[in-house]
Amino acid sequence: MTKRETKAMPFGLEFGCTPGAIPPRPVLKRAILKRPLRESDIEKYLVKRVKELGGECRKIQFIGRPGAPDRLVMLPEEYFPVRHMLRHALTLWVELKAPGKKAEPHQLREHARMRKMGQRVVVIDSLAGVDEVLA
Repeated sequence: MTKRETKAMPFGLEFGCTPGAIPPRPVLKRAILKRPLRESDIEKYLVKRVKELGGECRKIQFIGRPGAPDRLVMLPEEYFPVRHMLRHALTLWVELKAPGKKAEPHQLREHARMRKMGQRVVVIDSLAGVDEVLA
């Protein structure tokens, strides 16, 4: 039978259930990552890790100012141990890149301007880089 020729069946029979039974829910399996790691994968991981630490991660876009970092990470003060390299820094600007990619020259200039103003800017191109920055 084609789609147009299908007969209306009692609820559940099209799933192989007995009449009146509730059909089983489809099982959704997470796809195994078979493609190269993308910048968006690293970004999702960063957001997840920051939320686990009780922080906030905001997507940033400067209007009329190219080269802005992708994310602003804000972590609670109690997160930072005394000897941490980022101690007392509650905000962190993060530029995300695909694995092996580097920041463009105009981005590096903007990062230098921001660092000159006392901001902390990091470029991350891997999942391990996310863990390293948040360690």
